[in-house]
Order: sequence, then C-alpha cells, then structure tokens
Amino acid sequence: MAIILFEDNAHQTLLPLTYTRPVADLRIGILTIAEKWAKHLNTSFSFHTRGYLQGKFAIKIANDNLFINGSFCPDSDLLEAIDKLQKGDALKYRDVLIAARLGKGDAEGFSIDANFSRVINYEKFSITIRYPEDIFRKNDIELRKDFNLLTKGRTSATMSATNTVIGTDFFAEEGALAECCSFSTINGPIYLSSNTEIWEGTNIRGPFAICENSQVKMGTKIYGATTIGPYSRVGGEVNNAVIWGYSNKGHEGYLGNSVVGEWCNIGADSNNSNLKNNYAEVKLWDYTTASFRNTGLQFCGLIMADHVKCGINSMFNTGSVAGVGSNIYGAGFPPNFIPDFSWGGAQHGLQEYGFNKFMETTAKVFERRDHRKFNADEQSILKEVFELTRTYRKY
Repeated sequence: MAIILFEDNAHQTLLPLTYTRPVADLRIGILTIAEKWAKHLNTSFSFHTRGYLQGKFAIKIANDNLFINGSFCPDSDLLEAIDKLQKGDALKYRDVLIAARLGKGDAEGFSIDANFSRVINYEKFSITIRYPEDIFRKNDIELRKDFNLLTKGRTSATMSATNTVIGTDFFAEEGALAECCSFSTINGPIYLSSNTEIWEGTNIRGPFAICENSQVKMGTKIYGATTIGPYSRVGGEVNNAVIWGYSNKGHEGYLGNSVVGEWCNIGADSNNSNLKNNYAEVKLWDYTTASFRNTGLQFCGLIMADHVKCGINSMFNTGSVAGVGSNIYGAGFPPNFIPDFSWGGAQHGLQEYGFNKFMETTAKVFERRDHRKFNADEQSILKEVFELTRTYRKY
C-alpha cells in the first residue's frame, strides 16, 4: 500500500513555514509528520502537494493507496481507525478529511472534495497542526510520543561517566557524544541522535531531542520542550523552540517559544521576546488575511521561515514573523512582520532582497552541506515563492 500525505487549507494558515514544503514535512517532536506515519505504518511515503513543490516532493501512486491528511499527527486510536478503511472509504473529523483509501484510478484524480463510496465519522481528539505556533505549543506532546516510538525495544548507548543524568527517560543512539554535561529527564525525556555532540558544560532539561549530525556548544542552557533538527549548531539559551535543521544559532542570546526553519543563521547575541510587557495576548501575522491574528497565547516568540539570516545583536519583538529568504540587520526592533525576501531592519528600513543576490548566497550555504544539493528543484521552489510573496513587499 502506498502512503500519500495530502494537504487541505492548512498549508495556507501555516505560512510562511509551508511556502517551501508540504504540511507533512513539518518537524514536530523528533520526526517530521510524514516520518511519524511511515514509522507507525512501516512503509515509505510520498506527497500530494502544490504543483511547484511536486518536483522535490513527488507523489508515487500504486494500485492501493492510503491518503492521509498531513496536518494530523498519528496516535493509536487514529491508526486503528485508518487500518479499518476499505477501498473507497474516507475518514472524516466533522467536515475535515483525515484519510481515504483509494484504488489507482481514483488516486490519480484525488481531491479532498471527492465523493467517496463510504464516509466514516471520527469523533476522537487528535493532534493537528494548523498554525505556526502549534509547532512549539504541541512539541511537548509529540516529543514524548516520538521518544516512546523510537526507543521501544531498544537500549541506549552508554554515555561518558563525566555526565550527570537525572531520571531514567534518557536515550542516546550510537555515535552520540557528551562530556561534563547535565541531563534532567524529571520533566520529560531526552533523545540524542547519532553523530550528535553535546559540548562541555551544557545543561539540558527535557523534554528535548537533537537530531543527527547536530551540535550543542559549550555552556548552553536548554529548557523543554525543545527540538534541534539535523545538521544544526546551537548555543546560548533556548526554551521551548523547534529548529528544523541545517540552521545555526551558535552563540549567546535567547530563543524562546519559537520555530526556526531550515538554512537559517542567527547572529551572535540575538534575542527574541516571548512575553509582552503588559502580559497581553500575542498576535501573529496571518498570510490568509494579510493582518495580525490573535493567538490566544501569552508566550509566543519568533516564527522564522527557511533561508532567513539575521546579523549580530538582532532583536525580535514578541510575536514576530520573518518570511522566507529575509536578511535582517541593524539596531532596534524590526517590524513584527518581515515580508519574505526583505533586506534591512529597523535602523535603515526594509527593501526587497534582490533575487539573484539571494540565490548567490544560498548556493554558497548549500556548498557547506555536501549531501544536500542546490539543484533545479530547490531553485524552482524559491523562484516561485519569490513571485508568490511579491504582494507582501509593500515598504
């Protein structure tokens, strides 16, 4: 059976994080949503997504296909309900399509509005991702679920005796290294993936996960629920943040209640606020309405999309959104919404980041990661996003 992760309108409410990826490619917990489904169902996956993403995130149709809504995270009840689907069946939560099992012909013409042979109503609660802040808000729940999923039936590698581990929910894959660090699992589990390094003097409080080939620098302080994606480097103080991968926050400075995309670089001593001085509810920029939306949260920091760079001593106000490919620098707080492919900051204002100049920098960034190529698919996605976001660059 082919597993195909599809999108509904969540890809719009999750912007700018989903300009460069399908919803199911979002990382929350330890794994991406697609990886969670693949792990549970013990099979590979593909995507039914927007046309300009399909070159990188291809769809693979078979004779028997299970379409799953990429904004839903798996749990035991949902897996049981999906396992009972027959060809032609659809599973819905209220009016939202969760899953459908289709033959090859119906799969080739798949639509969330299709007429299915039988619709089964699902009434139980499941974790769904609908807004950018859901990534850090629900990271605690998903990190615990992923920890149990990944460690079931396995034994942790032995760590150096120079470390202090408090509690029992600690797991390290072979190749994970740490010396003279403290790990507290009293408030949640800690997971160290292969070829990761936790440098001396670091203090980590779970729940926490670090993915393969990433490092935490000396003297770092990390509070849960925090995830560091693959091929990243982190330092300073981090609290309830999700860094997706291939990104660097390598120096002192605070990052809290935030999401950082791929290929980002945060300058030394940069900070974000996660609480307003008047303790008021935080608002975030919403691309669907081109206005600020109430989040219902008192703590909400920075939403940083892919390929964002910020200079040293950058300051981000509570509830800031930095769009794809923006380059931020200078004194003072930049606007709470920094449009995609913007250049500048509070001191000198914002202007459009020339696309050719952006692409030259991005090519150099990719060269630092030999296993990721800045190929035609990657370039095509960024070119499309540049055009899609023109309307927001009104300075």
